[in-house]
This record gives sequence, structure tokens and C-alpha cells, in this order.
Amino acid sequence: MRTILAVFPLIFSLFSADRLHGLPHSYLRPQSREPDGTKWDPQFTEKYFTQTVDHFNFNSMGNGTFKQRYLITDQYWSKGFGPIFFYTGNEGDIWEFALNSGFITELAAQQKALVIFAEHRYYGRSLPFGKDSFNIPQVGLLTVEQALADYAVMITELKQQLAATDCPVIVFGGSYGGMLSVYMRLKYPNVVAGALAASAPILSTAGLGDPGQFFRDVTADFEEVSTACRDAVRAAFHQLKELADHQDYSRIQAEFALCKPPSSGQDVHQLYGLLRNAFTLMAMLDYPYSTHFMGNLPANPVKVGCETMLRGSELLANLRDTAGIVYNSSGVLPCFDLYSLYVECADPTGCGLGLDSLAWDYQACTEINLCYDSNNVTDMFPPMAFTQKDRETYCSKRWAVVPRPDWLKVQFWGDALSTASNIIFSSGDLDPWANGGVRKSLSSVLVALNISGGAHHLDLRGSNEADPASVIRVRKMESELIAQWVKMERVRLKDSH
Repeated sequence: MRTILAVFPLIFSLFSADRLHGLPHSYLRPQSREPDGTKWDPQFTEKYFTQTVDHFNFNSMGNGTFKQRYLITDQYWSKGFGPIFFYTGNEGDIWEFALNSGFITELAAQQKALVIFAEHRYYGRSLPFGKDSFNIPQVGLLTVEQALADYAVMITELKQQLAATDCPVIVFGGSYGGMLSVYMRLKYPNVVAGALAASAPILSTAGLGDPGQFFRDVTADFEEVSTACRDAVRAAFHQLKELADHQDYSRIQAEFALCKPPSSGQDVHQLYGLLRNAFTLMAMLDYPYSTHFMGNLPANPVKVGCETMLRGSELLANLRDTAGIVYNSSGVLPCFDLYSLYVECADPTGCGLGLDSLAWDYQACTEINLCYDSNNVTDMFPPMAFTQKDRETYCSKRWAVVPRPDWLKVQFWGDALSTASNIIFSSGDLDPWANGGVRKSLSSVLVALNISGGAHHLDLRGSNEADPASVIRVRKMESELIAQWVKMERVRLKDSH
């Protein structure tokens, strides 16, 4: 998952935000140009919070602390009174999420809120053990529970420091970050008054649902543009399989402009994963305008992908060029390096690249259950299984851990959410993560909002002239619900004094 991103994670990015890691500390006010040309300058300041390394074991790691990065802006805040909008950072560099979640700052301007984007431990610059963070046993402190405790402690202490103890807190997140927002409301209702969880696959990542759903839904996005597009993709993969069966590796290298010829079934499997991941990203990020989130994509990338797949009879060349929309948007790569462009891991939807990919792989080996497979029957991709047994084998070898497939269900309620309150679950019907989340309202205080024509957490993005009417309507409903929650929390806080 990559966000999800935020990211997706799930928030789950092919290109990690590692390209941002080399920026100097003084990089305080990045400017982002919206596709319509308007300049948006959210005036974030980058800061570091002294965070406890292990919240749950007083003897562990010498009671150590680490520097956790966060971004903050008070330019809209009615000091000491306005609400606090807190983004529960997910699997990547926090700037990436801040610069692609303009709705939160727009809402802060309306509701006079303080805005904080917190970076998740083990991602971006928030590495508890520096370069040793991904060694065993240090990596063992990368858990959902530790991340939530980080956010609860950070919120509580920053409220004290900012003389904001009576300011209601609303958490926001997209993809895996959306899952964390739900969990914050479940686990720390004393700290947060409500949660907006955009594109949060809280059911599928807890092992609830059909493992074929994800890639079936990726296929459905391309099928909706044109059934001929789906058929062309499927036929191209069949042609590739025939070449692989005949071990015609030099032809595969030529057709796909690979830097080196494949030399084994494993190399072909890697090529399948790389190609499937390109379609996954186009489906997730099928926004009506060009974006620079998890890589650079054109407006309506699924439509562009289908036009590329259908532009001539050379299906393998078309498949290569469609993948190139994701992997070679600049056109500067002379060839595709199978193992540097895509990393196979415990998340079949991709872990991204760089250190962030290590962190997400570990999470996908422990708590986050991502056993999704393609089968070439209900989807257009090669049969690629990823069963609980496959996950267990990979994870014990890679990280010396045995996954707990049912843990999220036990720890964070699974689908038994009826006693929770003040959570919005938003989903876009173009997003392959959507059906892994809550699509129907469970009560008047557990509200599902569906965005027709919406891709992965479209509602969290800043307003754009190309936005469909559906997302404008959903953002308005979200704004009204959040204003109600803030009002209710003010009453509760007043009564408790």
C-alpha cells in the first residue's frame, strides 16, 4: 500500500520520497504549483519532537528518545481557541503528504485551525536508530501501536507547549495514514475528537475480504475506459508468458527495453511484478489533473494508459510504453532495470524504494496483512499468488518474524466498529483500495462518503478546477461534520472543567 501513498501507503508508493531526503534543514516553505498554475504556499515550518523510543517497555533501549519530525503552520489559527488538525503521517517522507493534502490547509483557513503533519517513526527523517534502524532487533519497535502512542504523546505535549489544552483535535490521514486516524479515534478518544480516514483499507489489511479484490478492482478501472483495453493488457501478458515459456529471453529484453536480458523464471516473475505495479499506480492515482505524488503522472493516467495499449498491433511494445508512463515519465531512461525500479516485498501492491521500502516491508511482515493476488481470471494480470504461507516463508527469511494475520482484527476491532464514533470513511470508486474499507455508513456518527469518479484519497488533495462535482460535495460534508465535532468537543471540555 502506498499513500498510500499516502500513500498510500495503503499510502503505498512506488517511488519513495527518498528524493526529498537530501534537502537542507532550512527547507521550510516549499512552494507547490497547482496544475491550473496557482501557487500554493502553506508556510509549514519543519520541527523535531523529542519522542520516546519504546512507549511500552520501560527497560528497553535504555529509555532512549529520538527526534521525530513534524511540520506545523499556525497561519490560520485562532491561537489558543481554534481546533488542531493533525495528519497521522504514513509510510513516507512527511513533506510528500503535506504537499499533497491541500484540503486540510483549506479547511484550516475556514475553521481557524492549527495544522500539524507528523512523520511516522522509521520513515523520512524520523529514524529512531539512524542507519541502524532496520537492523534486528531495532526494527522491532516499528509497530502501529508505537506510532499511535507517538502521535498521542506529541499531540498532548504540543498542546501544553502551545497553550492549546482546550483546543479540540481532529486527525486526518490517507490510505495507511487513514487507518492510523481511525485507530487514533478508537484507541485515544481522550486525545482526538474525530477522524477523517480517506481511502483507509481497514478491513482488507486486517484479513477481512477477498484476496482477489484488489487486482480485480485495478482491472475494472481500465475495463471502464474500454473492454478492448483490458483485453489488450491480458493478451500482452499472454504473449509475454509464451516468450518466457520458450525462454526467449533476448526477445523479452528487446521488447521491454530491459538493461539486461532476463535469465531465469525469477527474472520473469520480477518483470510481471514491475508491469503489474505500473497499472496499480495508474489506477490509484487516476486524478483528473497531472500530479507529482509518488512519481509524475499525467492527468487521467488510466485513460492515457489505455490509449497507449490500443495504439497499434504491437502489444508487447504497447505494454512496455504503458509501464513507461509510470517508470519513465521524463523519457530519459535508456533502459529499464528490473530490480532497481521495483522491489518485490511482502506487499504485492509494492513497497516503494529506498529506506521507506524497508520499513513498509517490515510492517507488511508483521501487522499489516496484504495477501492480495492476481489470477488472470477475475483480473487481467498474470497469475501471481501471495498466500499467508508465502508471506510467512518470505517474512521469516527476510526479517526473522512470523506474521500475525489476525492481529489488527483483535487490536483495532476489525469490522466490529459499531461502538465507535466521529469517524468519516471516505472512498473513491476508482480507487482499488476502496473496497478494502468501509463503504456504507454504520451509524450517524460512523459515516461513509463515496466519491464518484474519485481516485486514492482525492478528497484530501487541494481544490482544483478539474475536480468532479462529487468530491466538492464530499469535502463540504466533511467540513460540516468536522465543525460539528469541534463544537461538541468544546462543550465536553467545558463540562469537564
